[in-house]
Amino acid sequence: MFESKKIFILGMARSGYEAAKLLSNYNNEILVTDMKEQDENLVKELESLNVKIVITDTPVELLDDTYDYVIKNPGIRYDHPVVLKANELNIKVINEVEMSYSFIDKDVNIIGITGSNGKTTTSNLIYEILKEEKDEVILGGNVGVPLSHFARDIKKGTYLVLEISDHQLCDMYDFKTNVSVLTNITPTHLDFHPSYEVYKSKKKKIFNNHTSSNYAIINSNDKESLNVTSDIKSTKIYYGNSNNNKCYCNDEGIYYDNKLIIKLSDILLKGKHNYENIMAAICACKIYNVSNESIINVLKKFKGVEHRLEYVCEYNGIKFYNDSKATNCVSTNIALASFNEPTILLLGGTDRGHSFYDLKDNMKNVKCVMCYGESKDRIEDFCKDLNIECYKFDTLKESMKKVSDVMGRGDVVLLSPACASWDQYKDFEVRGKEFKDLVKEITNE
Repeated sequence: MFESKKIFILGMARSGYEAAKLLSNYNNEILVTDMKEQDENLVKELESLNVKIVITDTPVELLDDTYDYVIKNPGIRYDHPVVLKANELNIKVINEVEMSYSFIDKDVNIIGITGSNGKTTTSNLIYEILKEEKDEVILGGNVGVPLSHFARDIKKGTYLVLEISDHQLCDMYDFKTNVSVLTNITPTHLDFHPSYEVYKSKKKKIFNNHTSSNYAIINSNDKESLNVTSDIKSTKIYYGNSNNNKCYCNDEGIYYDNKLIIKLSDILLKGKHNYENIMAAICACKIYNVSNESIINVLKKFKGVEHRLEYVCEYNGIKFYNDSKATNCVSTNIALASFNEPTILLLGGTDRGHSFYDLKDNMKNVKCVMCYGESKDRIEDFCKDLNIECYKFDTLKESMKKVSDVMGRGDVVLLSPACASWDQYKDFEVRGKEFKDLVKEITNE
């Protein structure tokens, strides 16, 4: 399928780099374009593989009807000039995951996880639980290493756990999982998609090409997930609060097939949202006959994922939490609901146009807000309406200087921005790392 073709890769980043490396093995003519200068060593490596790299603000001028495919970085919008021109020229636009899928043996067990929130934690849980009993388990996709890095080396029988974002699902057509997990659907990424309905339709694509021999794992607590999956062909497995589900949770513990798997008191992760992630992971792993013992072993020691309500440290009775992955109000609401202590909340970043008033019901324990970045003015207006003390700054670093002045024993300092990071950072991980570095500075640790 991808041999002796002419291929236009739009956007380098890591996925574009790995895609070009993979495709270079199959006599393809490859052009990689990006608007930003790239790492010199990576450029030299690709050029040694006969990959052409062009840094330009107008990549559309390089596209013509001689190309067979455009492989688009998932973060690039539908209305990018290259995408529009490719559509006019009937050139298929796909992404790195779709391309990589064509190189994977059909005997590989693919577990795909998507959702507005919780997909990274769920993906990591599935990966860790499967590793307890299975010889070959790989984690990739939207988390960790791009699929193209290892696609052609995956052995038959491998368990491939892939976190899949809605951005990636946009450009998938033949991609098919054995098991698909949908954690939840909430209004997010509406700066990227034309409407909420379009966003939901993209999430549904995780079940594309399914038959009754494939499995859909669905959160019955989430009405949008139930609606979206009402007509899919997969065999459905439900989890949630009701004991009618295959996997359910109550105040005592988590059950599967009406049998107690683990008490809540024995689980290291806390919070309703994490119990939902755990149930999703249990359902996925039980399809592959993983024992309760292996599940319990992981849940007793799994600390969570970096930048997802991550405990940083305690200093003079003040606790610091890094929730940089919270790029929407739903995620920030989950974080706020996890604390009863007075909370200093850091909000801000790329303004995606959502309403900060969605946070209103969970602001009762917020002592003050530090707002910064592109969205700081709208956050300040929101805080004024709620009579919440608010300090406005340009950067996270400036905000943290003020935090050191106002924090006191018993407080929680929470970075849960409810915004993307792109106004000042490459991604949420860089933002989270800077927060942790700033915590070290103000605590002298």
